[in-house]
Amino acid sequence: MSASGGTKAIVAALGANLAIAVAKFVAFAFSGSSSMLAEGVHSVADSGNQALLLLGGKKAQKQASEEHPFGYGRERYIYGFLVSVVLFSVGGVFALYEGYEKIKEPHPLEHWYWPVGVLVFAIVAEGFSFRTAIKESNALRGEQSWSSFIRTAKAPELPVVLLEDFGALVGLVLALGGVGLTLATGDSVWDGVGTLCIGTLLVLIALVLAAETKSLLLGEAAGPDQVARIREAAVDGETVTRVIHMRTLHLGPEELLVAAKIAVRGEDTATQIARAIDEAEARIREAVPIARVIYLEPDIYHSSPSGA
Repeated sequence: MSASGGTKAIVAALGANLAIAVAKFVAFAFSGSSSMLAEGVHSVADSGNQALLLLGGKKAQKQASEEHPFGYGRERYIYGFLVSVVLFSVGGVFALYEGYEKIKEPHPLEHWYWPVGVLVFAIVAEGFSFRTAIKESNALRGEQSWSSFIRTAKAPELPVVLLEDFGALVGLVLALGGVGLTLATGDSVWDGVGTLCIGTLLVLIALVLAAETKSLLLGEAAGPDQVARIREAAVDGETVTRVIHMRTLHLGPEELLVAAKIAVRGEDTATQIARAIDEAEARIREAVPIARVIYLEPDIYHSSPSGA
């Protein structure tokens, strides 16, 4: 996986979540807090998600084969989608169930200092992971808003880690609020309410991730800026006079397919046209380095509706 895949952010999140998961389960064992159990399962699910992202990045590096001539770049999209499924089923649904059970049959919170201490530790650890993800994302985000970056990013890893870390931090605050209200009121129902809120948050984040990765799996075109650069680079004004029409498709986060019909002069020889196509491909790759698979079809342009 390339640096733009956010490997550093994934590894930071994985290390933080493994440590936090152990601490949360220890706190649950001593306190009986359903919020801590839900958060512990959440951290285990997040750890599994980061492992899936790393596995997807590894598989995407396989060389193209006869069976898969365009390579395995979309493996990263598949594993990104699996992350949303795991987050929804393991994290969100379990937390909703556990919260319902705690409200239905509340039981006292014991050794309150365990969950409080662990939650504070977890907030610090998740904050470090979130800060790493933000730092790596800023290098790619440019002037985009965060919502726009998550919607348009072609590499799924950073948006996934960003949303996971954001959800984890909000979930920790909700868990801390549930434990705090339980201690303040003496009513452990609040612990269950906090767990329900965590579950709802995780389900919403999972749905957003599923929608975004589904779009990538279906196949997304290059961004408007890249399309403009490709069109400009394809035309030399001599042999290639215009781009008649063009289609682009992401074969992976860092691999773009470009297929275009280009207009050439009717009096040019086959040798001149072949040379112009080679030169156009070189210009396109220089303008948009991820344009690795390029198909250019020469044609004679006609301005009438019946033309090419």
